[in-house]
Amino acid sequence: MSALPQQAYAAALAGFELMTWQRLSALLRHHRPAEAFEIASGRAAPDPGGVVARLLDDERVRSVWSRSARRRDPARVWDDCASLAVEVSVLGDRTHPPLLALDPQPPPVLFSQGDRSLLDGRRVAVVGTRNATGAGRHLARSFGRGLAAHGVHVVSGLALGIDGQAHAGVLEAVVEGAPGRPVAVVASGHDVVYPRQHGDLWRRVAAEGLLLSEWPPGSEPLAYRFPQRNRLVASLSEVVVVVESRERGGSLITAQMAAERGVPVMAVPGSALSRAALGVNALLRDGSAPAIDVDDVMVALGLDHTRAAACTTTPFDGRVPPRPSDVTAYRVCAARASTLGDVADALGLDVLDAAMSLARLEQGGWLAQVDGWFEAVGSPFPCS
Repeated sequence: MSALPQQAYAAALAGFELMTWQRLSALLRHHRPAEAFEIASGRAAPDPGGVVARLLDDERVRSVWSRSARRRDPARVWDDCASLAVEVSVLGDRTHPPLLALDPQPPPVLFSQGDRSLLDGRRVAVVGTRNATGAGRHLARSFGRGLAAHGVHVVSGLALGIDGQAHAGVLEAVVEGAPGRPVAVVASGHDVVYPRQHGDLWRRVAAEGLLLSEWPPGSEPLAYRFPQRNRLVASLSEVVVVVESRERGGSLITAQMAAERGVPVMAVPGSALSRAALGVNALLRDGSAPAIDVDDVMVALGLDHTRAAACTTTPFDGRVPPRPSDVTAYRVCAARASTLGDVADALGLDVLDAAMSLARLEQGGWLAQVDGWFEAVGSPFPCS
């Protein structure tokens, strides 16, 4: 057993029940994987009073991990990874993707099948609801095809609906010689296909692109693992495009996690009458940039040189353009820092109307307010 590499013990630990990325990070931050495995299994004692000791103060965690250790023999887990051509990397290894190592919540262990060099290319996430409309499925497929044709790799969670359709579109483009590839992040082991309907898609993504997971072979898609997966989708992406989303769901969690990481979020506008568009329209209302077509996403990536050359500003501006009725208020503040009273007087507005206009501009990121003075931020005419 001593001949096993340290990654084998880390891989086994990652498959323990109740083993969140936070707990696994704590174990591997304070102990080498082999030692961490012995401690988590109850065969060795942690340093008293330390972080790991506090983790094991929970009787339920101790019991579950002890049982998991008997089921997750490191040698067997390592063999399973090898038989599936799954590569294992641990945070701190030279082989661990630098892109993910820099994330504020980095995966302590990563299982990958396919071409990891894709992480060095341009990457856009296309995500959305599982209960997609026909139009939504068509749009997701179209975005996948178009991005792949431009050499952009498409990241998604391989779920039913929008995610799967985006990757199906990428694979159609691959057949036609497109350079872009699918990158999928899943919430189970590489041999546990979920959803089952995506068995063929799952295999094709692994063969033509890259399939990533934080869990070893044999791991089931437990509920708590999906939000963990979503953070990796956000972390891997330069832009996140939400095609359809209801009021709640994983795609909105991904969008939130992207925003927290400074990753631009774009949304495909939908009908105000469609439940499948409630989430994307809310994103647009809250300031996400609209993605009408693939060209919009290419501009966000700085890759659409034709459209970018026609713009008066070079960087991508993800703010929603202000209402025409608010532009005049913006211009007052752009000329010089102004108070609410200054704007109302300059435009001949009552104070309430001026206040609402300033509030919309501030919420949209066009004005900054300090001690009652409003100052302009950027230009009110971004390229579109």
